Amino acid sequence: MPGERFRVATYNTRDFLDDHALAARVVRAIDPDVLCLQEVPRRLFAPWRLRRFAARCEMRWSGRQTGSGGTTVLTSERVELVEADHRRLPVRWPDRTRGWARARVRLAGGHELTAVSLHLSLRPEERVRHVRAVLEALDGIEPLLVAGDLNEEDDGPAFRLVDVPGRLGVAGPAHPTFPARSPRRRLDVLFASPGLRILPQREVLLPDAVWAAASDHRPAWVDLEIG
Repeated sequence: MPGERFRVATYNTRDFLDDHALAARVVRAIDPDVLCLQEVPRRLFAPWRLRRFAARCEMRWSGRQTGSGGTTVLTSERVELVEADHRRLPVRWPDRTRGWARARVRLAGGHELTAVSLHLSLRPEERVRHVRAVLEALDGIEPLLVAGDLNEEDDGPAFRLVDVPGRLGVAGPAHPTFPARSPRRRLDVLFASPGLRILPQREVLLPDAVWAAASDHRPAWVDLEIG
């Protein structure tokens, strides 16, 4: 089976509190095969709002985001969704709920991979506990892509738990993603297992005003090859 190229992106959309039409424009410009989302609506009319956003992105929503802490996964028409689930992570009340979403997808050429959307806590000790729980649940799954908002940079303990040679490694981006108006911190990161080859990134050109108005984070994406 020949190798296949594909694109995975991650995006914190701040509960659609910014210009979600522009956020959808950003997604269409990136044109990912798989999109890992954080901070999507979780309560009133959430499924309807997510389906509408997915349609504006020209993608499909994996559904059933209850308990995911605002994480979910969208897939393009080029990808078949094999299975998806959303899981809760324990937090201290009354903190924002946390969780993670997992989707197993099949590319057009038949290769399969698992993509995980993750949004870690603002509390450092909780981030470490959550990462350990997620990695334990993902043990043995290959090929694997973990993406999301880690709420810390590469010198943080939770980040270092994910970035383990031979298991997962940073695939991108090389630039900061937060805040969107003038990025200074790389909080949004994608990690790939050894079975996924990282390709030179194809840039997406949009006006700075679009990135800034769509969300408080900029998206990140990587181009990969499998097989």
